[in-house]
Amino acid sequence: MSKPDYQATNLPLWDFLTILASEGVDFLLSGEEDKVPLSSFDYEKTTICLFFSANWCRPCQSFTPKLVQLYNMLRTMGKELEIVFISLDHDEDGFNAHFETMPWLTVPFDMNLHKKLRERFHVVRIPSLVPLNLDGQSVEEDLIGLIEDFGEDAFPFTKKRREELKAIDDSMRQGVKIDQLLAHPGRDYVVASDGGKALVSKLIGKTVGLYFGAHWCPPCRAFTAQLVEAYNQLLSSRGDCFEVVLVSSDRDQKEFDVNISSMPWLALPFEDRTRQDLCRIFNIKAIPALVLIGPDGKPISTNGKKIITLYGAKAFPFTQSSIEEIEESLRKEGDSLPRQIQDIKHQHVLKLDMAKAYVCNYCERQGKFWAFSCDACDYDLHPTCVEEAS
Repeated sequence: MSKPDYQATNLPLWDFLTILASEGVDFLLSGEEDKVPLSSFDYEKTTICLFFSANWCRPCQSFTPKLVQLYNMLRTMGKELEIVFISLDHDEDGFNAHFETMPWLTVPFDMNLHKKLRERFHVVRIPSLVPLNLDGQSVEEDLIGLIEDFGEDAFPFTKKRREELKAIDDSMRQGVKIDQLLAHPGRDYVVASDGGKALVSKLIGKTVGLYFGAHWCPPCRAFTAQLVEAYNQLLSSRGDCFEVVLVSSDRDQKEFDVNISSMPWLALPFEDRTRQDLCRIFNIKAIPALVLIGPDGKPISTNGKKIITLYGAKAFPFTQSSIEEIEESLRKEGDSLPRQIQDIKHQHVLKLDMAKAYVCNYCERQGKFWAFSCDACDYDLHPTCVEEAS
């Protein structure tokens, strides 16, 4: 799930103003086509970003609404932010159609001027969002990636702010109370498949699995079945010491509702950006994924999918020591079994084999770990189903 390279060069504000002056432009346009003099800005206090975009560009069409939401939110919060649209449209009609969706300012449409700006700021892909500065120091990360990762928290889009946010992520990854990870001041609950709400504080002291998945993903649906089995086994044998919270990658609310309806556990609300935050914090690159959090709030494993797939509920509490105990128990079990047998129900010699999962050909029940298997044909037996020939 790598991100597109939208990198451009961050240059001093004066470079921008100099190019405009060289073309005789001393104003910007607002949505009402009012002229806004360049001299009216407080450049010392206002964060100014150039937004290179075009109406024909699909990534631009996708990102622009996110930027509009961010801009409106930050302005409502009283942040000194201004965005200036630099069009790379092919004609004025495309420019006008695109600018109609934007609440900020724009450089008047002039293809030659826009070309100069694009070349000066080394814009090779769009959309690109370029913060202007007073000291000319370059930024190390693309601003669009920073915004997609951190939303409004990315403001004022400085290197210092990026480092602060990464430090917060590192701290969260190392372990915090589960309510700090899953809740925020605007929401203290997670949701259930029946539409009910459960306080995140009720999860404190439990082992929690953060399940990153989506209904559209076939491997997720296959793993969901395995996780449901382990979840139900733990619920019946150990009570409510273990909980799962879905961190959805579904494409819309309807798909999310279908997804959670098949699950006996909880989920983060679909509209909450904590979903994206957790993907970033735990570096989730592919789904399905299961991050296991211990009762103390510290991560046990970021590879919970492998643990559940191999050992199921047997692995609880999913610590390294519990895995080692299982593996030692399996070794002892294997050592106590013969290397091969001749079963009266099968014509070929059956050899002892370690299998992740299989169906016993005699009792037709699911099996895991040790099996007696036939090299000549697809035949497997539970060790308990063996009837050895005399």
